[in-house]
Amino acid sequence: MRESLRLDILGILKSSFHELSYFRFQITKVKTYQLFLLSLLSALLLAFGWFPNGFIPLVFIAFVPLLIVEQSIFQNPEKYRSLTLFVCSYITFFIWNILTTWWIKNASYGGAAMAIMCNALLMTITFMLFHKVKKRVGEKWGNILFASFWITFEFLHLDWDLTWTWLTLGNAFAVTPNWVQWYEYTGVFGGSLWILSVNCLVFSWYHSVSGKFQISKSKIIGLVVLIVFPIAISYFVLAFSINLKEETNVVIVQPNIDPYNEKFGGGYAEQLHKMLELASQKTDSTTDYLFFPETALTEDIWEHELQQSASVKTLKQYLKEYPKLKIIIGASTAKLYQKNELLSLTACKFTNGDAYYDAYNTAFQLDSTNRIQIYHKSKLVPGVEKMPFPFIFKYLGKLAIDLGGTTGSLGIQKERTVFASPDNKLKAAPVICYESVYGEYVSEYVTNGAQFIAIITNDGWWGDTPGYKQHLKYGTLRAIETRRYIARSANTGISCIITDKGEIQQATNWWVPAVISSQIKLNNELTFYTKYGDYIARAAMYLSLILILYSWLIRFKVVRK
Repeated sequence: MRESLRLDILGILKSSFHELSYFRFQITKVKTYQLFLLSLLSALLLAFGWFPNGFIPLVFIAFVPLLIVEQSIFQNPEKYRSLTLFVCSYITFFIWNILTTWWIKNASYGGAAMAIMCNALLMTITFMLFHKVKKRVGEKWGNILFASFWITFEFLHLDWDLTWTWLTLGNAFAVTPNWVQWYEYTGVFGGSLWILSVNCLVFSWYHSVSGKFQISKSKIIGLVVLIVFPIAISYFVLAFSINLKEETNVVIVQPNIDPYNEKFGGGYAEQLHKMLELASQKTDSTTDYLFFPETALTEDIWEHELQQSASVKTLKQYLKEYPKLKIIIGASTAKLYQKNELLSLTACKFTNGDAYYDAYNTAFQLDSTNRIQIYHKSKLVPGVEKMPFPFIFKYLGKLAIDLGGTTGSLGIQKERTVFASPDNKLKAAPVICYESVYGEYVSEYVTNGAQFIAIITNDGWWGDTPGYKQHLKYGTLRAIETRRYIARSANTGISCIITDKGEIQQATNWWVPAVISSQIKLNNELTFYTKYGDYIARAAMYLSLILILYSWLIRFKVVRK
């Protein structure tokens, strides 16, 4: 039924775009309702081109109808106000957001509404800025302006208090990793540039004066080359990639604890006991690593009293049976500030008393020594683990919505900690949940020495929706960018191994307890992307700034005249 509906929708989209390619109208005769229909068409193309159930090639033409809307308004300033373009573009981006990220509502209807509306608004503002600058510098800069402004938006959206990069265009290829093996050189912004370039080329077929599509044989050849060549390059990179040799044995546990009804309501000792029983099914004397998901330890743990924690003691006792074993596990922890110690922006005061503390979403590594290595999740979900702009809204942190793990305004750390084995020969990157969506962020673990990546997450908050499937697939892009194997432990699924080529192996089923055993390969080499990061996005940002300054200079000259 669902597949039939998807095919029907794709048929409608195909028919609509076919009609659009033969659509003849003079720009001066465009009616407002036609602009809205084109905006809706862009929204549907973007939404049904997105995975996990979308038809990916649709993203290569998804922006074309909206660009036609912008061009029509650009050519008719006396007929249309900027408000018309604002409404049209908001329609596109709001529908795209709601059709691809509606599953956030499973955690909070209010939080989902805010996330969808705000993200659509930010996209709309970006599109409006492109339109405004284009009006000053001329339409000859149109395609360059659109591509550079959009990538700049995606880049700036990576690192601020309202960051939500789920719909970065380059993420669309997470479901087709063999198309983008060159991400080890470009990261996801190479994919964004690819999508935008094809859209701009197709839009260039639309003649701005005659108001119709003009398609020639040379243009079709150019389009085919632009689409096929990157895919061919990807398979070339794949064919000549180096096969890693050094291996380590791992066990991954998927405890399947219902986050709404069990996780933080049941006894932490009983839950840990069940997880260790699962682990024992696969763990043996050859196992090097054992992985548990995010916030697997639900005991309230003070970091200055780690050794006194009942959960830690239980894990230490388990390690006595396996001297070479390292356990990486998620926990909720807190730091107590000493008197006169400098407080962070997220520090909270006890209700009764003058002392302060910070709460963290934490990853531990425990081994046969007395050392416990700690990493605090630092790329936090806005409105869930972090109240945006704490210097303004610090005391509203308790209103954060509940989407997974520890909630409220949590503390962070500046450096990406790498967990090392006692002999310092094995090094793991502890990536917690949402952090796996950020390419350059994850690459910082690798530059700090990580030989493989451990993603620990709890995706059960979203239910059986596209959310956890999308989250899983984003991990494949991190594997390609860094050429690192990934061991993924998800509370309710999907847990798996992801190879350095983005292949998913031994994937567990959703919402069942499971444990898998495998070998993951280690890599000490740095990819081009790991070394240089999001250079494509930075270049786009600098170009955007230059074009904005140029537009101001033009306006200044016009005013002076």
